Amino acid sequence: MWYVYILKCSDDSLYTGITTDIIRRLKEHNDGKGAKSVLGKRPVEVVYSEKADNQVNAAKREREIKSWNRKKKLLLAQKGL
Repeated sequence: MWYVYILKCSDDSLYTGITTDIIRRLKEHNDGKGAKSVLGKRPVEVVYSEKADNQVNAAKREREIKSWNRKKKLLLAQKGL
């Protein structure tokens, strides 16, 4: 099982990614082992996640969400939690 997730960073920015284990990935991000774009923005918290059947579908959904503006991402997070 794959997941698409949105993180809210300490500077209030949003980061979207994919993983097979959200808890492990969140720990990696907060330990400085995640995406470089998040390094100076810790701590981060997961504000949204959704399941995907496989890595290809997760990556497609990630690209779709990344193309959205901040407001739309926050609306998704608000509705999804």
